[in-house]
Amino acid sequence: MKTNVEEAPVVEATPAVEEPAKVISNKSVAPEEFDWDAFENEDVYGGDRSAVEAQYAQTLSNINAGEVVEGVVSAISKREIVVNIGYKSEGVIMAPEFRYNPELAVGDKVEVFVESTEDKKGQLILSHKKARQLRSWDMVNDAFNKDEIVKGYVKTRTKGGMIVDVFGIEAFLPGSQIDVKPIRDYDQFVDTTMDFKIVKINPEFHNVVVSHKALIEAELEAQKSEIISKLDKGQVLEGTVKNITNYGVFVDLGGVDGLIHITDLSWGRVNHPEEVVTLDEKINVVILNFDETKKRIALGLKQLTPHPWTALDPDLKVGDKVKGKVVLIADYGAFIEIEPGVEGLIHVSEMSWSPRLRIAQDFLKVGDEVEAQVLTLDRDEKKMSLGIKQLTPNPWDSIREKYPVGAKYEALVRNVTNFGVFAELEEGVEGLLRPGDLSWNKPTHPSELVKVGEKIEVIILDIDEANRKLSLGHKQLLPNPWDEIEAKYTVGAQIEAVIESIDEKGNAKVQLEGIDGTCSAKDLVKEDGTTAAAGETVAFKVVSLKKQNKVVVLSHVKTYASPEKKAEKAASESAATNKAVKMINSNVEKTTLGDIDALAALKEKLEKGE
Repeated sequence: MKTNVEEAPVVEATPAVEEPAKVISNKSVAPEEFDWDAFENEDVYGGDRSAVEAQYAQTLSNINAGEVVEGVVSAISKREIVVNIGYKSEGVIMAPEFRYNPELAVGDKVEVFVESTEDKKGQLILSHKKARQLRSWDMVNDAFNKDEIVKGYVKTRTKGGMIVDVFGIEAFLPGSQIDVKPIRDYDQFVDTTMDFKIVKINPEFHNVVVSHKALIEAELEAQKSEIISKLDKGQVLEGTVKNITNYGVFVDLGGVDGLIHITDLSWGRVNHPEEVVTLDEKINVVILNFDETKKRIALGLKQLTPHPWTALDPDLKVGDKVKGKVVLIADYGAFIEIEPGVEGLIHVSEMSWSPRLRIAQDFLKVGDEVEAQVLTLDRDEKKMSLGIKQLTPNPWDSIREKYPVGAKYEALVRNVTNFGVFAELEEGVEGLLRPGDLSWNKPTHPSELVKVGEKIEVIILDIDEANRKLSLGHKQLLPNPWDEIEAKYTVGAQIEAVIESIDEKGNAKVQLEGIDGTCSAKDLVKEDGTTAAAGETVAFKVVSLKKQNKVVVLSHVKTYASPEKKAEKAASESAATNKAVKMINSNVEKTTLGDIDALAALKEKLEKGE
């Protein structure tokens, strides 16, 4: 920033010089008449030139180039500052070197760096900036240790804050430390001089952090204590919206801030404080509570208006219909705003006549306009419960007329469990199909027969109006295969069938025209001693019918091992054995080891049936 000072003439401020012992003649002579010999012989000084020079030297300071000395401002102009350091000539410094100090005045003492005692023009060359730089780190540390206030020149804006010239050092001013209130326009501070407090120093990297907010806060602390001491609960004050957050609004009450929590902004439901107030808006607030120790003030805005429940229609009663908007929804229900600040809850159980457990999101969403019936109303507690299913007829009131026992319908599979299938006939009317009512075959898990979302033909088996339950059936719509099976698969009948599968125990499952047949592992052995495998078509004999379990018991062995064949084989084997024994007895005179071996071999053959 350019220093804004008035143009002033350069004022000389040379030290006073004592009169020499001898008066030097000031008589003017023409150059051509000047006596240079007398000048060389010191006659011009009255014969004592050295004494005059020594006396003149005593009036001048002992100045050397490269030193930092203190001088006095003797003149100020827009472009230059003239400084007297007690030397034979004054030094001129460019005005921008003093831009951090716009209040500089003639007579002020400043430190300067002597760059040269005399240039080619005989001019004394000084620099205030270099003097500050040489001593800047010492000055910064001294100001930090003494907690002093320093002046700084805001040079430029940077990411997250500003760059400030303090004693010739570039210090960082964070955006949050510019003021106690949030700053939205940093550029307004560029090229200005401000007071700061040094809050942090990094000696290793020579980093300096300054704060202007710290100065303001120190002043505000005293104001806060005074303001808070005069506050009373219920007091109404005017304030300015200073900051808006997700959880509330900070209001400047003239030196002290208070918070309006989002729940105290409006009697109605507020999603974000920006829906109610704007930045820098002037609003009236009421003091709800305050803490002098922590300097916290709780404010309210909605408390300045009557509670909406007090203005609720006095004629509104249970059973009346109301209209409103869904403002909040949860799994257990939806909150409906009847009027701003007046809400009622529709529990999920009051959204549908269906007994199935569901969530509110299945029926409503935020913003929906709904009509509901008042179920309960408590004006003292400011609570209201609503229902929407009450606006439609309850299907269970006329369930027998609409769904008589024995009637056939198409139902939607809603849920599949271990104990059955829940199928919906219409909204609010569901029935249960037990596993035994799904198929005529042996009961299996319901998920093997139907899937959720499928349509299924059902018949009404029974109605329980008290508990609102329906018993449904599906197999009853199909012919019972066991009516034909008993006639077709009589015990002892021989059939051919394909082995569908064999389990880990070796038992076979045989498919018999829609019903299950089973054959144990021992009954799967073929006549040649091998065992039938899955996929083979073999002959079976019906052993028994287990109607209760809906299973036909089969055997392959019995197709070739009948009782007659077993008796004939046994008689043949017995005759062969007797003949062999007689032959041995007739030929043996004395038992030998060879005979014993022959008998052992014969015994082994007999045991094997050979």
